[in-house]
Amino acid sequence: MRQQDSDDLVRVGPGTTMGNLMRQYWLPAAMSAELKPDGEPMRLMLLGEKLIAFRDSSGRVGIMDQKCPHRCASLFLGRNEENGIRCVYHGWKFDTEGNCVDMPSVPPERDFKHLVKAKAYKAVERNGLVWVYMGERKSAPPLPQIEATLLPEADVQIQFVQRECNWLQALEGDIDTCHFGFLHGGGINADMLPDDALLRHTVTNRAPDYHVADTDVGTMYAAFRDGGPNQTYWRFANFMLPFWTQTPQGKFATHLHNRAWVPMDDEHTMFVSLRWRQEPAFVTNDRDGKLMPGFGRNFDYLPDTTDWHGRWRLNGRPDNDWLIDRAAQARGGNFTGIAGIHQQDQAVTESMGPITDHLWEHLGPSDMMIMRTRRRLLAVARAFAKNGAAPPGVDDPDIMYPVRSGDFVSEAGLEWREAYDRQMQAAARPLQEAAE
Repeated sequence: MRQQDSDDLVRVGPGTTMGNLMRQYWLPAAMSAELKPDGEPMRLMLLGEKLIAFRDSSGRVGIMDQKCPHRCASLFLGRNEENGIRCVYHGWKFDTEGNCVDMPSVPPERDFKHLVKAKAYKAVERNGLVWVYMGERKSAPPLPQIEATLLPEADVQIQFVQRECNWLQALEGDIDTCHFGFLHGGGINADMLPDDALLRHTVTNRAPDYHVADTDVGTMYAAFRDGGPNQTYWRFANFMLPFWTQTPQGKFATHLHNRAWVPMDDEHTMFVSLRWRQEPAFVTNDRDGKLMPGFGRNFDYLPDTTDWHGRWRLNGRPDNDWLIDRAAQARGGNFTGIAGIHQQDQAVTESMGPITDHLWEHLGPSDMMIMRTRRRLLAVARAFAKNGAAPPGVDDPDIMYPVRSGDFVSEAGLEWREAYDRQMQAAARPLQEAAE
């Protein structure tokens, strides 16, 4: 890594290499349930821009710059009323598209509201999520056809969690498969697990081999281990442009999920998880049916506040050492002393600092997917900066739909892509099955 490479990867504000790339895609920005008709506006930080979000009287969502275009007072203080947000300073009112619809502090004969427009972004809702397009196209591209985002709201579990670090180091925790055998399973051994738990292979061999490749939508890895006599144990995972991941923690055939790492600014990230409710739970219990130490999956949230980073924060934070229990760490079982798989990931990625100093790293064979993904991101972002060609998945969103991840055992000797393709043919497709 060179310093310029690092800067191009981590900076997301207006005019930056990665920020410009991100703005070509639709971003999942909020849960639909966070905004109520005529309810209070919500501060929303996206790609380093301070925005407000509100739902008007008719249920439409507006997302716009927080500054009123009159005198730059914050529209967060505004009154959400009668299909618009009204600035409390002089009463100017704007609809969800940013049009000034009322200028009561100006005499009618000198009214010029038709010449004034707040900076507003296109916003749509689908299946429980509010999506925002922050690019400069007059007509926004189609919404992404990412499978979990297409599931009806009743069939998908949506979770948000804020992380206090740069988006890239947060995302890279998902595409680093080697850490699972230590950070999460370091205190687990095969004898503790049910006989049919595929996790047995991970804790038996904590140093897998890898295949890594570019794909149409990003990058993919296949970690593989000896799966027993004449068998291979596989863990497949994907990165999809610009910030989507799929982890291997689930049986490939039913592991329908997608995760977004949406940059709020350079030092804060919003994790957005979507998971098919019908998917069997990932094995977290030992052979006696008890939850294994450190494998909890519930989130302990702090109360929301109205500041720019006040949403979806966990109780375990840098200022309380992520609630690490040194006694539990010393006893064994819970390798980290931190309760919860996500919380363990959060602790290590936040512990790297707000933005990792990539020049300090010493990457090894287990980091092949991270290296490949960084190169892929840089190549796509710099190509867009150079010639303006639409990045993968922007104008051809259907290419994102078929991508899946998960773990499975196959007969030994299969080429890695053949093993993946066979699993893809057998994978559950609830949207297609419902249509039939």
